Amino acid sequence: MQNIPSDSFTLNNGVQIPCPGFGTYKATDGEMCVNAVKTALNIGYKHIDTAAVYGNEVSVGRGIKESGKDRNGIFVTSKVWNTERGYDKTLKAFDKTLADLGLNYLDLYLIHWPANRKQFGGEAPKLNAETWRALEKLYRDGRVRAIGLSNFLPHHIDDLMQTAEIKPMVDQIEFHPGLTQQDCVDYCKKNGIVVEAWSALGRGRVLQDPNLLAVSERHHKTPAQAVIRWEIQKGILPLVKSTHESRIRENFDVFDFELSDEDMKVIDAIKSTVRIGAEPDECDF
Repeated sequence: MQNIPSDSFTLNNGVQIPCPGFGTYKATDGEMCVNAVKTALNIGYKHIDTAAVYGNEVSVGRGIKESGKDRNGIFVTSKVWNTERGYDKTLKAFDKTLADLGLNYLDLYLIHWPANRKQFGGEAPKLNAETWRALEKLYRDGRVRAIGLSNFLPHHIDDLMQTAEIKPMVDQIEFHPGLTQQDCVDYCKKNGIVVEAWSALGRGRVLQDPNLLAVSERHHKTPAQAVIRWEIQKGILPLVKSTHESRIRENFDVFDFELSDEDMKVIDAIKSTVRIGAEPDECDF
């Protein structure tokens, strides 16, 4: 059987990060986003993921406040966008994120995408290093409890570690059945970096797979629940998103069953044809 974690992971600095996380990508409608965050927190989620570029940090912050939940019991993540890379710009971007969320600290702050050589040539590693240096300052100043990366591949992290003084604690990557980026996952696990899965359900593209349906039916669960459970048993922290209460609840109800080794292999074998997001070395935004 798999080594099954509980409802949290431990980062390499000892901070506990709750699982699963509630994602807010594309939840840009103000009241809808506020209500989704409030609903998630009231159902039992303790981990909310947003980003400056999502345009919803004000609404996420309202949802947190209006939930009535203790702030210290909620793990809040945001990310610095590509236009704000560099030391000074990142520090200013963080100040705006914190103000928009209405919080006095973040639990996790990420570089949203690596600067790549396609856009920046030989300056890309330097730009990533300067952005990371800003995150290190925020961490040392106690304004964020953990720092990490998003969409960084092993070679981006290798470059970063040439100058970094603090090892990244998280790498958030596209991960779902059919796209597991195994080289990146293996690299992160070897280096004590927790992998978070964005688009954890592949935007629903694999949920009609007949083999997945068979697995979920065996456990009297939905295909989405089977996928989330598969990710957790693989040691990946899934970020799941919905604005519908029934699905928000469904995606959280994944700790009362266990996939067998055979179930895991069935989901491992699911094929997917396309990457949902950009390839980090090819993106030009």
